Amino acid sequence: MVYLVPSLLFALGLVLIIKGGDWFVDAAGWMAEVSGMPRFLIGATVVSFATTLPELITSVLAAMEGSVDMAVGNAVGSVTANTGMIMGISIVAMPMVISRKQNAPKMLLLLAACGGLWALCATGSLTVTEGLILLGVFVLFVIENIVSAKREATMDTAMGTRPPRPTGGVICKNILLFLIGAAGIVVGANLLVDNGTELATLLGVPEAVIAATMVAIGTSLPELVTTLTAIAKKQASLSIGNIVGANIIDLTLILPICSMITGGELPMSTQGLSLDMPFCFGITCVALIPTLILGKFKRVQGVVMLAAYAAYIVLMLIKM
Repeated sequence: MVYLVPSLLFALGLVLIIKGGDWFVDAAGWMAEVSGMPRFLIGATVVSFATTLPELITSVLAAMEGSVDMAVGNAVGSVTANTGMIMGISIVAMPMVISRKQNAPKMLLLLAACGGLWALCATGSLTVTEGLILLGVFVLFVIENIVSAKREATMDTAMGTRPPRPTGGVICKNILLFLIGAAGIVVGANLLVDNGTELATLLGVPEAVIAATMVAIGTSLPELVTTLTAIAKKQASLSIGNIVGANIIDLTLILPICSMITGGELPMSTQGLSLDMPFCFGITCVALIPTLILGKFKRVQGVVMLAAYAAYIVLMLIKM
């Protein structure tokens, strides 16, 4: 009975994050589109930022409450789940050819972020100075998106595309969905952190394990929903771009912010250094390096990524 209340509140937090994230993403995408922002910029920035908001809020709240393992485990675990599980599903379902010219910059930035984080944290913590190095990768990501958006804007201008003028009712509806969605994410993240920590204590499960599994997968659900929708519409390349962008934001924005919140140094758990980060970097290499060389995602990559993610979960449970 003692587990019932925190379990229900944890589940409620997940529901609020999922539904709030859904409304927030839809409203944010609509606002960007009617403002005349290029389509590529909407996908690479607005959608990526919106789908990473659950991870951002959850990790920041965890850091503010002193649950450092929860903050780090959620951010790194979400990247591993996004790549190993969600991108793996997408590649197995729909292997695809990509434009290396368009995708290589973001893929290389993600590899740099994963490898750089692991190297910077080798001393057992992430300092503010080291966090600023990761923020530099984030700045490069933003610049690359702006350059790409300018190319897309030129194409839209040449095609004469203009966004439709919305009615007052549609504007009010989307503003309301935006605010309710953001509130749902914040409240849901708070419930997730508080009750996830309590469940970990009651069950004797390390906080880092709860963060890297239940919380990380829960906050990655917006990316999963986006991916399944894209597969259903036979546009899996859109989900790949969203996942790469979301992962860069997770690693280069969330963790530096958390290091500042914790007073200048973000401690890393033994599990984080010996298991979470190596698997995060390894699965990312499997996903991106062959693709950068061959110019396409192959089904075998997706199978290996899913198998590696399953092995990661099994090893984590064994080490409990």
